[in-house]
Amino acid sequence: MEQLFAMIANIGFPIVISVYLLVRIENRMETLTQSIQALAHAIDNLCHDA
Repeated sequence: MEQLFAMIANIGFPIVISVYLLVRIENRMETLTQSIQALAHAIDNLCHDA
């Protein structure tokens, strides 16, 4: 039984941390994607106006 708890502690903790970081990174990646799209749109408008 102790081995089972040790395995859960050793495997479960990295899984929880990985999921937490992936959720945080996904949100930031979405924001970054929106920013890049807005920048591309602004550059496109500058190129057409010039």
